[in-house]
Amino acid sequence: MTDPRYDVVAIGNAIVDVMAPCQDDLIDELNLAKGGMTLVDTERAKELYEAMGRATEISGGSAANTLAGMAALGAQCAFVGQVAKDQFGDIFAHDIRAVGIDFDTAPRDAEPPTARCLIFVTPDGERTMNTFLGASQYLPPAALDEELIASAGVLYLEGYLWDPEEPRSAMRRAIDVARNAGRKVAFTASESFVIDRHGDDFRALIEEGKIDILFVNEGELATLTGEGEFEAGLAALKDKVPTLVATRGAQGAVALANGERAEVAAEPIEQVVDTTGAGDLFAAGFLTGHTRGEDLETCLRMGAICAGEIISHIGARSEKDLKALVAQKLG
Repeated sequence: MTDPRYDVVAIGNAIVDVMAPCQDDLIDELNLAKGGMTLVDTERAKELYEAMGRATEISGGSAANTLAGMAALGAQCAFVGQVAKDQFGDIFAHDIRAVGIDFDTAPRDAEPPTARCLIFVTPDGERTMNTFLGASQYLPPAALDEELIASAGVLYLEGYLWDPEEPRSAMRRAIDVARNAGRKVAFTASESFVIDRHGDDFRALIEEGKIDILFVNEGELATLTGEGEFEAGLAALKDKVPTLVATRGAQGAVALANGERAEVAAEPIEQVVDTTGAGDLFAAGFLTGHTRGEDLETCLRMGAICAGEIISHIGARSEKDLKALVAQKLG
């Protein structure tokens, strides 16, 4: 088996995050659910975008955020995700490449337009998110570059993208390509509601031995295993997944691998400002450590450090130099 060209190749939703400050009266005027996340259609997305005024636009999506964190730590990464041939598609491609991630999925020359998450940030720091999934839901298996998938040490998959049929088929194909090439498959469950919808599929992948690294939070672990008690949930999966990583928010994280168990506390920070992206950046730190051959506890520490940085400010991109921060904290 040849050495991997990339540390990680990820498949996920290609979303442009559009973030703008606003006053509370605009939230009321637009009839938005403050602090929540709402799925919106094309017309509503257009209406909200026009109401935003001056905004910051960056590439987003769960797996893309993880790769951005990994790239900041010095990892070699590539992303597979569907955009449309439009302004937001250009923004996504330019921005994700600018942070050091290879992205070569051809844009789709058809409706719907590129996905976007329109984020209104009120003075209290609350983020009100309105997500239009658009073209990201139309990633076909034919868009996969199988040589690219086989060239990565780890294939990382985003549970959010399991919902639409085409990307689900693409991810199933990618799993087979990666495993046939002797590579590892990492999977993030994404949200409990995703497991509610597709838990049978996820449990089948686990039972078939197709997932090497599984990321869940405490709620997702309970939903996936049917075990309300955290330790019982871990016990239900520990012999089925080579590396099981479970995050617990302020209580830190646990990882089980090869009969070994490691735990870390959450990284101490002065103030939790915004937990959006915490799981994505935890995965970034853990996977970077894993691809470098670090021990289980160090991988967890790297994840906790990255998650701690991201929740200390608004937005899912690091404001500090992650590589320097991790080096300093690990000593």
